[in-house]
Amino acid sequence: MTSNVGVIGLGAMGSGMAGSLRRAGRHVHVFDIRTEVAQAFAAEGGVACASPAELAARCDVIVSVVVNAAQTENLLFGVDGCAAAMKPGSVFVMCSTVDPGWSMALEARLAALGILYIDAPISGGAAKASSGEMTMMTSGRPEAYAVAGALLDAMAAKVYRLGDQAGAGSKVKIINQLLAGVHIAAAAEAMALGLREGVDPAALYEVITHSAGNSWMFENRMAHVLAADYTPLSAVDIFVKDLGLVLDMARASKFPLPLSSTAHQMFMQASTAGFAREDDSAVIKIFPGIELPRKP
Repeated sequence: MTSNVGVIGLGAMGSGMAGSLRRAGRHVHVFDIRTEVAQAFAAEGGVACASPAELAARCDVIVSVVVNAAQTENLLFGVDGCAAAMKPGSVFVMCSTVDPGWSMALEARLAALGILYIDAPISGGAAKASSGEMTMMTSGRPEAYAVAGALLDAMAAKVYRLGDQAGAGSKVKIINQLLAGVHIAAAAEAMALGLREGVDPAALYEVITHSAGNSWMFENRMAHVLAADYTPLSAVDIFVKDLGLVLDMARASKFPLPLSSTAHQMFMQASTAGFAREDDSAVIKIFPGIELPRKP
């Protein structure tokens, strides 16, 4: 049983995942560019590493929870990157939302170094990551699951195995992001219309969340709007990126996605209007002529 596991990226999701591994009795090594965050995790049990390479030398499985493909590329192949330090037969678990073609190519690049790979995007939010109840959409070779499968189960309530090579996990995650982004945009549009028409926003929220028009995103994100709290649990720019990936994937096969295209434009408008780093519910701020709820 693999006991030494590394987690790179202790953001909203990664910190919860590292905590789940620690509760499962694993020896968790962590790296984050914010050294104080890694040290705080280590103070409660674990090891803070000074670089991805140091972490890789100590661990048989590395779980990468960084923002995008560029950051993944850097932590693997950049200065003090982990790829050169990983032992043959060890496993790299990639949890970012990325282009599926890039993920497939990464599997081949790591295989040339004797490293196994699992394409493993995640969903569920920070709270579910902390409680070990999130979802992982994974694909990879059976040999990789043989080494890392129990670790995936320690981090997530649902671990979907979608294929025996990289790509399928990322494709399913991108389709999930299509729905998530469109639902947030639609929820914002609905709440904005209610505000424009003078409907009490709290009453509207109560009715919709108990009616057929509700969605998980309406219930979750419009609560942020009602509280006037745009602290970025998931930022506007995340959906600029993710819906961009959705459209890129569809464009390759000339597949039309009219709703995704509109939602992408809404998030880009919010980003360029100055709300890039706010919670993605701040997409509601693009609508003119409405007065948003204010903090009590």
